[in-house]
Amino acid sequence: MKTAICYYSRHHGNTLQVLKAMAQEGTTDLIDVTARQAVHLEDYDCIGFASGIYFGKFHESVLRFARQYLPREKPVFFVCTYGGSAGAGTQALAELAREKGCPVLGEFGCQGYDTFGPFKLVGGIAKGHPNERDLENGRSFYRGLLESWDGGAQGSH
Repeated sequence: MKTAICYYSRHHGNTLQVLKAMAQEGTTDLIDVTARQAVHLEDYDCIGFASGIYFGKFHESVLRFARQYLPREKPVFFVCTYGGSAGAGTQALAELAREKGCPVLGEFGCQGYDTFGPFKLVGGIAKGHPNERDLENGRSFYRGLLESWDGGAQGSH
């Protein structure tokens, strides 16, 4: 299964660390949503969206990218990193997926070192994350997602 994961990862690169670990598990292209490039998501079997959580939400650049480029009826999944908790971080993307008839295959989240905003004053939170356990959990999530999706796709023929 050919997969694209469209992401925003800045500050400490937490989200990109998780995505690189996941990408080891299959044919995966990582697409930085801030890079100026021609994007053809219709060429992929499955599409992921990933971001750190900013004030309870995915970064706005990921949402704009998904609104513009997500094809109808493509299976999607979500990946996030966060300092405190994911909260309702994937809610806006899940709603967009529903509007476009895209089945949501799952979501993965883990803590990531966070010095954004007020956390900078206390030296950050979730120090040391994502750690090796977080990365292995991400790989495991992605393997399971690929296996279940491929099994479902093969069973539908």
